[in-house]
Amino acid sequence: MVVMSLVGCASSVSVVETWEGNPAAASNAATLEAPGEIRVTRVNGRAMTNFLMDDLALDYALLPGENEVVFVYKTIWAKSGVVRNGESKVHVIESEPQVVRFEAEAGETYRFDFDQPESRQEAEQEMPEFSAEIVSLAGASVATSTVWDPSERMTAARTPIPESTSGSSLVSGDNALEQLKTIWETASDEEKKAFLRWAFE
Repeated sequence: MVVMSLVGCASSVSVVETWEGNPAAASNAATLEAPGEIRVTRVNGRAMTNFLMDDLALDYALLPGENEVVFVYKTIWAKSGVVRNGESKVHVIESEPQVVRFEAEAGETYRFDFDQPESRQEAEQEMPEFSAEIVSLAGASVATSTVWDPSERMTAARTPIPESTSGSSLVSGDNALEQLKTIWETASDEEKKAFLRWAFE
């Protein structure tokens, strides 16, 4: 029963929506296929859910247009010889957080393409220079990842708050609350702390 439950859970989370609410463009969403070695952490500034199993292959539904995907590549290698009590039985080798930005076309399917090492030594040597390509269903490369710099978060992920010519805000009520929620999700930990200090003062 436990196995059946896990299988049911895995199937229900195999497609992850990367937006909030019900945008009209969602009906024409693109798909980004991520293998178990790729753990997507953020899409357009929004943190992605951590699932029970790290090595779960997932499909991410992306709204058409510009998208920013932050991810980590991880390889696992069994340790040879005797493993002491409490010691991990595997070597885990991870890349630095990577970011890739690309224009997603409505209904298109994309996947990660990268060189897979054949040994732990090869993985350790290649990991500092790791990068992955985003490839379309037809096999065309649309973008190549680089090391992620959190200070260069995608500005499009933030919802601008319009202002009148006199400088006063034009938003109020539920609309303002939704925009504040969106901005909060894209803020860094330091920005959130600074905001909370300001709010309590």
